[in-house]
Amino acid sequence: MSIFTENELAYLTSQRLGRMATAQPNGTLQVNPIGYRYNPETDTIDVGGFGMTTSQKFRNVNDNGRVAIVVDDVPSQDPVQVRFLEIRGVAETVGEIIRIHPRKIISFGVEEIDVPQKTRSHSRRVNVEAVTAR
Repeated sequence: MSIFTENELAYLTSQRLGRMATAQPNGTLQVNPIGYRYNPETDTIDVGGFGMTTSQKFRNVNDNGRVAIVVDDVPSQDPVQVRFLEIRGVAETVGEIIRIHPRKIISFGVEEIDVPQKTRSHSRRVNVEAVTAR
């Protein structure tokens, strides 16, 4: 069983690009566009790309592991429909990828597909004990 809802998983796998924020050693934030994939074996988000191991984001993750990513799109202009998932968590470097372990998931427009006038945000913390017990 995944920590993501069925609709969140469908949305995550339908997109390929996002933005990831990492915390630099001096406390400032760095945000970069990223390519990612959902890893069903670990129930994590894996971030990869060209030159990953020499990037600042890779060093930031090794320094403190604090990350957040946003995946979003605007599937309709009329009526305006916006969708996003924000995933906050802790990350580790595994080989040449950054593996994100979600701790908080915020979604908007993902659960109420095709009902933009009733869209509201959903936010929940991930039960870390349940995740690590798997």
